[in-house]
Amino acid sequence: MPRYHYQALNAEGISLEGMLRANNEREAARALERRGLSVIEVRSGEAGGGKERRGRLRSADVILALQELATMLTSGVSIADAVGSQALGAHHPRIVAAFAGMSRDLQRGQAFSATLAKCGLPLPEYVVQLARAGELTGELGKALHDAGVQMEYEQQLRNEMRNALIYPAVLVVAGVAAVAIMFIFVVPKFASLLQQAKDLPLLAWVVLAFGTWTREHFWLLLLMVGAVAAAATWALRKPELRAQALDTLSGWPVVGPWLVEADTARWAKVLGALLGNKVPLMRGLELAQSGLQLPQRRARMGEVTRAVRGGSSLADALEDHDALTATGYNLVRVGERSGKLASMLDSLARLYEEAGRNRMKRVLILLEPIAILVIGSMIGTIILGVILAITSANDLAV
Repeated sequence: MPRYHYQALNAEGISLEGMLRANNEREAARALERRGLSVIEVRSGEAGGGKERRGRLRSADVILALQELATMLTSGVSIADAVGSQALGAHHPRIVAAFAGMSRDLQRGQAFSATLAKCGLPLPEYVVQLARAGELTGELGKALHDAGVQMEYEQQLRNEMRNALIYPAVLVVAGVAAVAIMFIFVVPKFASLLQQAKDLPLLAWVVLAFGTWTREHFWLLLLMVGAVAAAATWALRKPELRAQALDTLSGWPVVGPWLVEADTARWAKVLGALLGNKVPLMRGLELAQSGLQLPQRRARMGEVTRAVRGGSSLADALEDHDALTATGYNLVRVGERSGKLASMLDSLARLYEEAGRNRMKRVLILLEPIAILVIGSMIGTIILGVILAITSANDLAV
């Protein structure tokens, strides 16, 4: 039955809006009138679209839809009814379209994991593998719940990294703006002192000359800055270039260990979720490896996977390739011997996650004073250059 978006007034004159199902717009309006509402507008839900239907598709939207589906399945709802319900839900249009297509494929007899693989939603590969394992074990709801938890964890990790850099970024932008203002509006006022260029100290001449050039070529400088920003944005959107940048940062003294710990926590979390849902170890290692962000870590874990395929235990393979810490090797070894590798990997992920958070705090403690020191040094250099120019001019006048 079609859905219609309505706007109406209640008896107190308060405006209301929402969605309801009806065969046509006239039937929808009559249903509202029977509820004592004064109808303002009724239109097709597909054409109307509430607030949730606008904007780009976010990871949070996909995670929410997946968790809702998992909740319905664990509550005993059949897969066909659960997917059909999501196709009628008030989600993003891409999610609605994806679930509608999955519902049609399920009616044709296709497996849920197969329909999920081709639904077009931005899902990590391990989600499909977890769904396939859930079908085999009869615990599809639990498998999808674990997939949603893992996606939420990864989203939280990205948000933490992004939020951690907000304050240093604000400091840098404010400092660059202050330096630009001084070069564009303050320094050019002393440009006449360049007439005594032979008698000016080098620092004073450089500051005044650059300030004058900045004032005269302001639009060219602005265009250059915009081009650099656009190029940086374009490069960061390229997965291969972004991976290379992260790989370079992973070799830095303070930032590097933070990125490595966060990537290792992601690997352990994914592998633990896969093994907990009866995914074979080799397939789990391959999927966990593909989810790593740092190319060097991905290559190292690839060697670990090959070693395990060759007959080595996971703990020995990790230790031989120096992939974890001593505590990590012990946890994995205990998990293999006790048959509780999935829970040990979850514990390992929590340890690395906590270590990454502590490392992130230390990085922030260093970033803030470094940013202040660099910006203060730039402003101090400009002021010193101007003072040297003024004092030199006064000496010449005397």
